[in-house]
Amino acid sequence: MPPPPEAPTLAGEPPAALALRVLGHAVAAIEGRERAGQQRMCAAAAEAMDGGAVLLAQAGTGTGKSLAYLAAGMGAAVGTGRRLVVSTATLALQRQIVLKDGPLVATAVGACVGREPRIALLKGWHNYICRYKLAGGYPADDDPALFALDATSTAAPEPPRGALGEQILRVRRWAEETTSGDRDDLSPGVSDRAWRQVSVTRLECLGVACPLHDDCLPEQARSRAREADVVVTNHALLGIAATGSPGVLPEHGLLVIDEAHDLVARVTSAATVELSAAAIERCSRLAARHAKAAVEPLQHAAASLRSALDELPDGRVRTLRPALHDATVVVHAAAKEALSSLAGRTVEADGGRAVLKAQLLLLTEIGDRLLSDGLTTLRDVAWVSRGRDAAQAPRLHLAPLTVDAAIAANLLDGRAVVATSATLTVGGSFEPMARSFGLADGDSYAAEDYGSPFDHGRQGILYVASHLPRPGRDGISDAALQELTELVVAARGGTLGLFSSMRAAVRAAEHLRERLDTPVLCQGEDQLPALVAAFARDPSASLLGTLSLWQGVDVPGATCRLVVIDRIPFPRPDDPLASARAERAEVNGGSGFVEVSVAHAALLLAQGAGRLIRSSEDRGVVAILDSRLATAGYARVLLRSLPAFWPTRDGALVRGSLARLSL
Repeated sequence: MPPPPEAPTLAGEPPAALALRVLGHAVAAIEGRERAGQQRMCAAAAEAMDGGAVLLAQAGTGTGKSLAYLAAGMGAAVGTGRRLVVSTATLALQRQIVLKDGPLVATAVGACVGREPRIALLKGWHNYICRYKLAGGYPADDDPALFALDATSTAAPEPPRGALGEQILRVRRWAEETTSGDRDDLSPGVSDRAWRQVSVTRLECLGVACPLHDDCLPEQARSRAREADVVVTNHALLGIAATGSPGVLPEHGLLVIDEAHDLVARVTSAATVELSAAAIERCSRLAARHAKAAVEPLQHAAASLRSALDELPDGRVRTLRPALHDATVVVHAAAKEALSSLAGRTVEADGGRAVLKAQLLLLTEIGDRLLSDGLTTLRDVAWVSRGRDAAQAPRLHLAPLTVDAAIAANLLDGRAVVATSATLTVGGSFEPMARSFGLADGDSYAAEDYGSPFDHGRQGILYVASHLPRPGRDGISDAALQELTELVVAARGGTLGLFSSMRAAVRAAEHLRERLDTPVLCQGEDQLPALVAAFARDPSASLLGTLSLWQGVDVPGATCRLVVIDRIPFPRPDDPLASARAERAEVNGGSGFVEVSVAHAALLLAQGAGRLIRSSEDRGVVAILDSRLATAGYARVLLRSLPAFWPTRDGALVRGSLARLSL
């Protein structure tokens, strides 16, 4: 038998040529078509990775971004020995890369260079089951979200106690058979509160002292990542790496940030902490078992904080008033005393002590930040909230004003980086996004818009309802509801309604249900994936909702033929971070409204409008029920940020087009 032919090698082949060869193999394997934008992006990504540069790559839906950057990145990883990390913002894209696009391109790399790259999935510690917690090694977590690190969480309401018990039992049964322990592999899913009963954070983990360390599922995931050529992760973990814990990711020289428009928000969320009297009371209960000398100081600290926060209204805290300052000093001192009482003790497999130590460390961090000059120098932004129910106990939130320096230093510096999204520009400029990443000038990065394979001008209409009254603070107007009804009637359903508030979405759903005989689904009435699936199945259905629907919903075909946006999605005037960032822009001589509010609205508006055309066969209308898009001076910047639909203000023409499309 003759020897097998030698595998092709990388010797002498330019990086861009190799990447394009890999891309060609991958596209041929799925019997796809060559796309000019995809090829240009692939070549540019390969050159950036070869030269250690930063590339901002805007590419519209349908370009094939993931195959382009994977072909470039995997080829570079195998050829240079530098590990590639790919981070995504959504679970859907993460699954697509791990289960579909990643293996496809790995096979193509193997065909081109003789070795397939190894791929591993890595998430944060709390995304995996803790076997020791399941075995009873930790105290029950009966106080949900006392130390929530995600201040922007939009999790569904917690289930009733009976349903919670059923969910925990189901997780325990699943734990006996799963090999990954990954929460996203559990279907149907469970609430955050149920998952907290079976998982721990990294700080709470006992590490090598754990009796079940050899069977630790998150540690096994990290071991696989350390051995892989390509690690797929999420922006939540990337945010932790950016905010000072780079060790959560394995060493890597290549980084791809997909859905990069969402990175700043995720990094900000990772650095946002929350403080409440209830959290400190929980510490005191744990301290009663593990640090008895600190119980009374912690109880006193909880009472002091409760009294100080009760005096404050919801909203931004610009300076530490005397009562809040004094309470913070007491909290900080009590936490340090409790930590001292834990120091020097024999290391035991005690989950309760690990939880206590993690929470005390967080208390000292919050104290350090509050007692510095961070609020007066606008390094940090603080605010008080009581949730949807004003009777709830107040909580104090603390977030960094900006994360650009953290992103630049901890994610971009010393690495080759490709940051990509369908929406990276504001009014056609990459500069706002580059600044938010800590890229100071155009010499520190390359940027290019690779366009879209879709002909938006022929496939879609942009309708601005210029005759409607200017939106007010009282919610969606009767005139806007009437306009919405006429559009949905003309389209015979098939409508995705994107609203600026849940109140507006609910009111619109009620209004439509009273007047239509087609199904109207509304966010909050079921789990979001179930609602999107129901919408996709029924061409006559309409789905209405808020922020969760503006990004990530992918329903190609005739099912989604009308996207309605009720108003320009400016941040709320009382949003603490937005107002603080606007103040900083004004101090620096700029326009806070343009640099913060308009930039925010432009990116979100483009994301929302992008829900319409998802394939070359799609046709439809994006209707914006905000007359300011026709009259305001900033409208041009917003319109330039949208796909190049055919524009009109003629409602009769649009209704006629929808009626013909729906036949």
